[in-house]
Amino acid sequence: MRLSACLLFGFSSLLAGAQPALAQSSVHVNGLLDAGFFRSFDKTNQIGTIQRSYLAFSGTEDLGGGLKATFRLSTRFLMDDGSSEDAAIKPFWYDESTVGLLGPWGHVRLGRALSAMWAHEWEFDPWANFNRIASPSWYLFHTLSPTDRASNSGFPEYGRMSNAVFYDSVSLNGFSFHLSLTPERTQAPGRDGRGSSVALKYKQGRITALLAHERNGSGDQDLFVGAKYSFGALALMTAYNRSDEADTPDVARAGTVSATYQMGATTLKASYGQQRVRDETNRFAALGADYALSRRTTLYVSLGHQRFDRVPTRTAYGVGLSHAF
Repeated sequence: MRLSACLLFGFSSLLAGAQPALAQSSVHVNGLLDAGFFRSFDKTNQIGTIQRSYLAFSGTEDLGGGLKATFRLSTRFLMDDGSSEDAAIKPFWYDESTVGLLGPWGHVRLGRALSAMWAHEWEFDPWANFNRIASPSWYLFHTLSPTDRASNSGFPEYGRMSNAVFYDSVSLNGFSFHLSLTPERTQAPGRDGRGSSVALKYKQGRITALLAHERNGSGDQDLFVGAKYSFGALALMTAYNRSDEADTPDVARAGTVSATYQMGATTLKASYGQQRVRDETNRFAALGADYALSRRTTLYVSLGHQRFDRVPTRTAYGVGLSHAF
């Protein structure tokens, strides 16, 4: 009995000592489920993901002294058949896989995530560079300068840096600084360098602005400037992007003007953009509306219209349902 009592007392003491540490840790599961019916720009009817569906695990642990450990694992998948997004060429934790430290000086992460530019440029697109039908950023920006020319089994990666260090500063008078870079050389054919991305953001009151520059390991360069002004239910935004290809004199320049208008549970969206690349002029226009069925569930319609020099004029449209959790 004495031995059992001692073991019970010891186990109880261990649990009591562990409780504060457990209470200071947190793990969250979140994501977005999106599916709809749409007619794509290639004139095929489809059931599938119009926006991007993902599942994420994230967490923090309080280390004391204002310091926290963080992690995030996020994967993207297709709702129509349940498969991973481009499973043959993309890693399973395609969206993000990072571990980091968060303190009064900012947030440092290691691993794979959106570059400093891509992590913020979506704010100047009514569809957040996230809608295959209506997003102007999707079709007009970053044409000649992927974040890495060959990080997805030899295919270009638009947006994410692998084997990288990420830093996000705290906000000071509305200004924040963001940096991502990799100490490893890329494996793209013909060039062997290190990529980097930097962004300066201002967000305070009605105004949001971004100035960002990115250079991939192959020497391609990307400049992005965005501004947004909100007053009442109306938000106006504009963005400019210039992408330069290192191996050629080719330059792609694109600009967009967009707006959103909130009417109760309905958000109306509109955008127009134009791109000049080589000797081509490409135009893109989009309309859409979101209806919030609840705080987490949205029914939406999207319409996109392309007038590109090298392809016939094309229109895509669709209706979708998304649920955030």
